[in-house]
Amino acid sequence: MKKIKKQKNQEQQEQEYNRKTGFYYSFLTIVLIFCLIQIGYGAILNISKIISYQNKTRILENVLKHAKMQNQDLKSERKMVTSDNSLEGIARNNLKMAKDDEVLIIINKKVEKPKKKKKFWNIKNFNIFKKDKKHEELPIPAPIIPEEMMDE
Repeated sequence: MKKIKKQKNQEQQEQEYNRKTGFYYSFLTIVLIFCLIQIGYGAILNISKIISYQNKTRILENVLKHAKMQNQDLKSERKMVTSDNSLEGIARNNLKMAKDDEVLIIINKKVEKPKKKKKFWNIKNFNIFKKDKKHEELPIPAPIIPEEMMDE
């Protein structure tokens, strides 16, 4: 009888030990799964940021190339304008100037104003056709940075 009781006690102790170890293993499994999910989420988030930053750098490189070409065009235009021949042309044509030994003749052409026709029906007075000043579009300034480049 004593042997049977000892065996039952040993079996109960083994079952209790197995329950504890089973609980610890399942707890560790859950913790490891949670860690793997966090690592996967972090990796996906970092990859998406890398892709978006690469797109932003491409856009900025294109804007930089465009600005460099525009700068080069402006430099060449400045060289053309500051040369003696172009300054002389500007003085002659736009400012109506002449050299010391030249005579300047200006011919004024008479410009006629177009006559307005009287309309029998004045449609502009109806509220349907009036434009609101709120809806008028404003001119956009020159160098525009795309909205995609704004930081999130």
